[in-house]
Amino acid sequence: MLLFFISLGIAFRGNAKLKGFSYTTMILGVVCAGMYYPQYFVHIGSFKLSTLIVPLLQVIMFGMGAELSLKELVTVVKTPKAIAVGVICHYSIMPIIGFILATAFNFPKEIAAGIVLVGCCPSGVASNVMSYLAKANLALSVSVTAVSTLLAPLLTPLLMRLLAHKFITIHFWDMAWDTARIVIIPIFAGLLFDFLLKGKLKWLDKLMPLISMFSIGLIILVITAAGRDSLMKVGALLVLAVLIHNVAGYALGYWFSRLLGFKERDCRTISLEVGMQNSGLASGLAILMGGVATIGLAPAIFGPVMNVSGSSLATWWHGRRTENEQETIPG
Repeated sequence: MLLFFISLGIAFRGNAKLKGFSYTTMILGVVCAGMYYPQYFVHIGSFKLSTLIVPLLQVIMFGMGAELSLKELVTVVKTPKAIAVGVICHYSIMPIIGFILATAFNFPKEIAAGIVLVGCCPSGVASNVMSYLAKANLALSVSVTAVSTLLAPLLTPLLMRLLAHKFITIHFWDMAWDTARIVIIPIFAGLLFDFLLKGKLKWLDKLMPLISMFSIGLIILVITAAGRDSLMKVGALLVLAVLIHNVAGYALGYWFSRLLGFKERDCRTISLEVGMQNSGLASGLAILMGGVATIGLAPAIFGPVMNVSGSSLATWWHGRRTENEQETIPG
């Protein structure tokens, strides 16, 4: 199965319509490796591979900061309407759905907390890629991702304190600091790097996306391997809960935007921004909370599910016409 998914991913790279699925199939191969051979991906000698997850996340966030620009951040101030709707939808719809699903499925408390944690995290760079493939408003997508990420050190621990306290003990300030050091510090380091060295290290600009993709794959691999035994017990139900969470985010984000009168391209963007979470950040926080094999399971599953559903939705939208608009964000 591992070789099948990797081979399928390589084959998809050669087809323009299927190219968007190539990374997704490779992630599925990584999940298979973690499930079938967990003993190789939990530790090497006395070194726990889970120790690598937070530094890898910081590298990903650094790359995100380096991809942003001050011009894009100024856009947020000048045209706040659609960005505000996207961020509010993201931090209301996904946490509430996560809480409802965690309660309804009656999972063990730490696994239930992991579902809520996924819903309380910001969107990630995957939503930007899917927005591009879906012919959505890429500028809006990048802006919503940036703002939701910068707000994460405050909103993620606050929402977890409100919604997940019945499952596990939430230490607000500890979680706020953990989120800040994973997200804010690397992003601002990336912004500074971009400001000082923009265009001077073109080889690094090309390498960073590959490093980010590799890092995400390794994070999913390690968490899947660490939580394999728990996944064998609740795997099917947890996949179902995660899929409902993901798809409900797409649907509610899209139709809420429609009700507010947004254009089709902006509705697609907000849909993807709401439904696609930064599962890597959720995984890192789960580790720092001491629950890599329990709290970390929902984030580990959400990543592959999100990539499959997101790339499928983006491919479907890609073939459907939108209004002939410029790449702007409504004010």
